[in-house]
Amino acid sequence: MANSDQMPKVDFMKDSEIDKRLLQQIKFVERQNLVRATRLNRMRRNARYTGLLLGGITLSIYGYSIYSIKQETFLDDFEEPAVTVKQ
Repeated sequence: MANSDQMPKVDFMKDSEIDKRLLQQIKFVERQNLVRATRLNRMRRNARYTGLLLGGITLSIYGYSIYSIKQETFLDDFEEPAVTVKQ
C-alpha cells in the first residue's frame, strides 16, 4: 500500500486545532469503552461457565438415567403364563 492510502497520524500535543476539552472528551469515551469491553468479556466468560454447567448437569442426568435403567431386573425373570386350553 502506498502512504497516500493511509490516514495521517494525529499528534494531540502538537496539533493546536484540538483543544483540551475535546481531548478530555476523547479520553472519557476511551475509558467508557474500556469499561464496556471489560463488562462484555466478563459476561461472555460467565455465559460460557453457565453453558458448561448446564451441559454437565444434562449429561449427568442422562448418564444416571441410563445407569439406573440397566440395573432394573424385574423384566429379566418374567415368564409367560402357561396357556390353558378350555374344553
